[in-house]
Amino acid sequence: MRAMVMVALVGLALVGTPCAATAQGRPWAPAGAGPQAASTPADVVKEVRFDQNLNGQVPLDAEFRDEEGRTVRLGAYFGRKPVVLALVYYDCPMLCTLVLNGLTRSLRAMSFTAGNEFEIVTVSFDAREGPALGAQKKKLYLEHYGRAAESGWHFLTGEAESIRRLTEAVGFRFIWDGETSQFAHASGLVVLTPEGKISKYFYGVEYAPRDLRLGLVEASAGKIGSATDRVLLFCYHYDPATGKYGLVIMNVIRVAGTGTAIGLALFITAMLRREKSRSWKLEIRNQKI
Repeated sequence: MRAMVMVALVGLALVGTPCAATAQGRPWAPAGAGPQAASTPADVVKEVRFDQNLNGQVPLDAEFRDEEGRTVRLGAYFGRKPVVLALVYYDCPMLCTLVLNGLTRSLRAMSFTAGNEFEIVTVSFDAREGPALGAQKKKLYLEHYGRAAESGWHFLTGEAESIRRLTEAVGFRFIWDGETSQFAHASGLVVLTPEGKISKYFYGVEYAPRDLRLGLVEASAGKIGSATDRVLLFCYHYDPATGKYGLVIMNVIRVAGTGTAIGLALFITAMLRREKSRSWKLEIRNQKI
């Protein structure tokens, strides 16, 4: 009953962005599990959230292990492309699965492909998990994704210190309640620039493909995307409070006004050319007579 109350309160207090995820058979506090010994549901509500750190820097020198068990620096996935960061733990039976499923649905609706225009880095925040679990998750979600993205979607595990540095950098707050053997953690994605700067937060477990695409285009500083994306970015602005893109009415009016002016100019030009052509033909006819 206590666990159910904690889940409900965390979800309601944080408007769907975090939730609680049970971890059966884990009666002790895992290393690097954030604040320990949450005694009341209110403690969970207080601790679990995303603390926005827009334009903050993630630790590119932090070391993790990839799906093959190789030691890699976080910076290996940065430098040329924007990055989508998902913080989960692989044995999570509830929320983390929803986060990754929501991400996969959004990815499948986008023309961008992981590994081409951007990278995805999924990191377990449970220091006890290893590369074998990461490899299982990678195989599963690449199958769901349905594209050749082996080199573009990465599933990492790491030591407690590296996890702490990364989660603190992006403001990802989570807690372990030893009494209920339960992780409570925020849910969402973080979009990072090729330099490792925090660009956007997208909250919850469903991510609008348009928003994720625009977030990647902005994070790339216009190096990916189309002219249509640039027009959309003029009309839609990111709201950090909601983690979504919203329509900017004045900019839409400006675009519509510009389009109307251009259309009118083209119409007038076409009519003048038509009139000039008619006059020229009439002059030739008169000369023949």
